[in-house]
Amino acid sequence: MIYPLPAVIVSCGSSVKDSNLITVAWTGTICTNPPMCYISIRPERHSYPIIRAQMQFTINLTTESMARATDWIGVRSGKDYNKWEETGLTPVPGMAVNCPYIKESPLSIECKVKTIMPLGSHDMFVAEVVNVLADESLFDPGTDAFRLDKAGLLNYSHGQYFTQGEAIGRFGFSVKKKN
Repeated sequence: MIYPLPAVIVSCGSSVKDSNLITVAWTGTICTNPPMCYISIRPERHSYPIIRAQMQFTINLTTESMARATDWIGVRSGKDYNKWEETGLTPVPGMAVNCPYIKESPLSIECKVKTIMPLGSHDMFVAEVVNVLADESLFDPGTDAFRLDKAGLLNYSHGQYFTQGEAIGRFGFSVKKKN
């Protein structure tokens, strides 16, 4: 019951034509140096053998405007549908991996699998981040800071989707000296 979680769409497959999309909420950062993350997927899912064979995937962050597609992708199988066509999302060939990323995503994280850990109902794909693709419109023109807080990111909490709330502090604010 560790919620909320990011609701992401993972793209996988060796090309745009042969790719699939899967909604994942069990994902996160594992390590900074080298940059590593994970996704956990049930072995019976259509995307599982695709990722296992290719040993790469892309994590695409989702937004409020992508909520319907995010949910639809999570409840339909790529065995029965072309999820790109059904959702209207735009595949773009990967830069550092063969699988495509989603053009509409504000941030796409290209990953290469280092190990697969069977854990029970899900297997964890531990991966190294090999490239990050960011929506240029989210860079602040004055400071060049990346403003992911302006993207309207989607979160998942116990069966429901939410957008992020209002910022209430910045890392270290509790110990910052007052001027």
